[in-house]
Amino acid sequence: MSAAVDLRRRETSALELMDDPECDDDALTKTYGHFALVNRVVSGWHAVYRRRIAPLARASAVPLTILDIGSGGGDVARSLATWAARDGHPVEVTAIDPDERAFAYASALPPLPGVVFERTASRDLVDAGREFDLVVSNHVLHHLEPATLEGLLRDSEHLARRLVIHNDIARARLAYAAYAVATTGTFRGSFIHDDGLLSIRRSYTPRELRREAPEGWRVESQWPFRVLLTFDAARRAVPSA
Repeated sequence: MSAAVDLRRRETSALELMDDPECDDDALTKTYGHFALVNRVVSGWHAVYRRRIAPLARASAVPLTILDIGSGGGDVARSLATWAARDGHPVEVTAIDPDERAFAYASALPPLPGVVFERTASRDLVDAGREFDLVVSNHVLHHLEPATLEGLLRDSEHLARRLVIHNDIARARLAYAAYAVATTGTFRGSFIHDDGLLSIRRSYTPRELRREAPEGWRVESQWPFRVLLTFDAARRAVPSA
């Protein structure tokens, strides 16, 4: 790892290549396509599904409704629906992203029962009065500064009837070094290597998230180098808008 990379403080100025509206379309498409593998290896969603989501789906008399905020290439939404269907507990997943490029990519994938994609933002759903049993996101938190993070969490509280799970990277030197080694020379023609390293630099540590999280939110460290920011909506009344 380069000595010039300082992970003691969160990077707040640099933007990921895929967030550039003028970025290369082919590289962006390849990046969306690689997300399924990267998330399967590093995000830990299957364990989260087993511990947190499957019990809710199993106990529900009707399909559990899930909102995936910032769904990107759509792989997390599709995985959750696939796992639940295999367990005999189908869910209804609404995956949203305001980026037209992400929406176009995800919408062009083969249709999967129980998954719909919408080009919209969480605030739009709040304004429309929509609600879901469960609200999730993957690798969204590190894109947000404290003010916008506060807005996402406020929206999440309004949108979720039962539980919120925001899953992201926890910034750490070892995570950065391991990712740099694992992705050097791989995922050619995409943004996976460069943007992934920047994502780690931009991510919050558990301590930083605890400072930013409003009352009622819980920060949980997950192995390896993961953090969950959760809210038990079923135990706390949501304040009026």
